[in-house]
Amino acid sequence: MGKKIVITGGGTGGHLKVAKAFIDELAVNRKNKPIFIGSLNGQDKKWFENYNNLDKAYFLNTRGVVNKGLVGKVKALGQIFLQTLKCAVFFIKNDVKIVISVGGFSAAPATFASILIPSCKLYIHEQNSYMGKLNKLTSKFASEVFSSYLDDSKIKDYPVSSEFFSNRRLRENIKKIIFLGGSQGAVAINNFALSIAKDLDNLGIKIIHQTGGNDFNRVKSEYEKLGIDADIFDFTNDIVSKMSEADFAISRSGASTLWELVAIGLPTLFIPYPYAAQDHQYGNAKFLKEKNLAFLVREKELNKDILTEILKSDIHFMSKNLVTLISNDATKKIIDFVLSENQK
Repeated sequence: MGKKIVITGGGTGGHLKVAKAFIDELAVNRKNKPIFIGSLNGQDKKWFENYNNLDKAYFLNTRGVVNKGLVGKVKALGQIFLQTLKCAVFFIKNDVKIVISVGGFSAAPATFASILIPSCKLYIHEQNSYMGKLNKLTSKFASEVFSSYLDDSKIKDYPVSSEFFSNRRLRENIKKIIFLGGSQGAVAINNFALSIAKDLDNLGIKIIHQTGGNDFNRVKSEYEKLGIDADIFDFTNDIVSKMSEADFAISRSGASTLWELVAIGLPTLFIPYPYAAQDHQYGNAKFLKEKNLAFLVREKELNKDILTEILKSDIHFMSKNLVTLISNDATKKIIDFVLSENQK
């Protein structure tokens, strides 16, 4: 058993995927089950309440501060302050020496507590092209910040599950397109899919479509009206096999999804979520667009002409070069770095 390590952060799937990658690496390959500290609000409990690779999991009563009125902000900050003190006491009692934050409001108490205790080292993984407010505030106190987008990051590879790498392949022609709006779905992407579905069907291009739960029935009904036999689903735990089948994707550009698409070598048209904090989804995709390895269009600018451009593109070039952007051992390299700095 190594030193006590806390993994903290979450709220949304993007943060939690990275947290899970670090937890699994520590528990399975280092025989050192970490402690997870997250929030009662958000998806944290759903992911980790009974997760076997954790020593313990704690879910604190915290909420985000962003997009709250004055009263909401004061209340949220008060909760964070109280939970920070609790975390600090817990760290001292349990001799916690390492905290790895994956960001999100869930990370605030444990991150601030690690800063208060001189013997505890903080490490941050920033998923997005624009650093979140919590990470921006606490990064100056961190021993290291890992990011795919920061020039001075010692490790730039993004932690992506190995199954995406083992299912990667080079694409040559577009025979199947997958539409990905995320687990919650994206009405704009759903509507765009339906607007071009007949054109795709006429070209013999098959459709795979993740609709999200709220829009599933409507989208399914519309495909039936069009007489199109699409592979429609609201959510799946096996998104890898769906991506593997496809030759092209049309997707939101949250960090985890973007790097999963890169890892599996799937050329993509990114349609960023327009209300993401600091417009970070646009920045995430712009990174690939500038390398000519992705298409990028604002939601309000979507039109059928983009389909013509996609079908004329060299997807073999994109697919071949996407897979060179990321290696399959990011999680191992980051944990190696953290543990090597804490061997004393």
